[in-house]
Amino acid sequence: MVVTELGTKADPQRDTITLDGKPIGSAAEKTYIVLNKPPGYTSTRSDPHAEKTVMELVSGIGGYLYPVGRLDVDSGGLLIMTNDGEFTKLVSHPSHEVEKTYVAVIKGRIKSVDLDALEQGIELDDGMTAPARVRLISSSPRNGTSTVEMTIHEGRKRQVRRMFAAVGHKVEKLTRTRIGRLDLKGLREGEYRRLTRREIAELRESTRNRKRESSKKQISRSAQSDGNVKSRRSSSPKSQP
Repeated sequence: MVVTELGTKADPQRDTITLDGKPIGSAAEKTYIVLNKPPGYTSTRSDPHAEKTVMELVSGIGGYLYPVGRLDVDSGGLLIMTNDGEFTKLVSHPSHEVEKTYVAVIKGRIKSVDLDALEQGIELDDGMTAPARVRLISSSPRNGTSTVEMTIHEGRKRQVRRMFAAVGHKVEKLTRTRIGRLDLKGLREGEYRRLTRREIAELRESTRNRKRESSKKQISRSAQSDGNVKSRRSSSPKSQP
């Protein structure tokens, strides 16, 4: 967005601010942490309607931190928090297709046909979902539940819950276990740690790889479309003199 009006406000921690194409703004040290969020905490800095927010869990970290992406109040698991706006956009924007893995405990025994449907994409009220990777971990006849792992790269509101609902299964417990290659290893509920430089670099690189893959697919589709047009032209009957 180009700003030409005096008095326009921006947040230097969340917005990338440039002057004549050169970045300016806060030189505050960048902080990156991974939190194992327990259910019941709202993923926001502040909310007058929330009983508890994730900020209470990271009060020992200084700086203006905020969550990267969303994780429902009823869900738990991996949540990245940072004060780096550019990094937040890389990881959370849908166009970068960063993979997120969830483990869902659902009501009932899920059928293979429903697992296939989830993998291929489900029609929701806001459109068709992209293909997902889905794996049945276990079924419990005693509890009447199934445990399923699902990996998606979209970030629609309550998407995983709505996908299971679309095939007739209510989610009883939902935990995000991985973002890209980053996981919850060594973190109990409510605990957090700082990301290593390697982990930060891997997350950045994963977005670049996905962008390259997306560009190749677009080029391939364009070339295929051009080939189909040429084929139709060459096969059309020539006009008689």
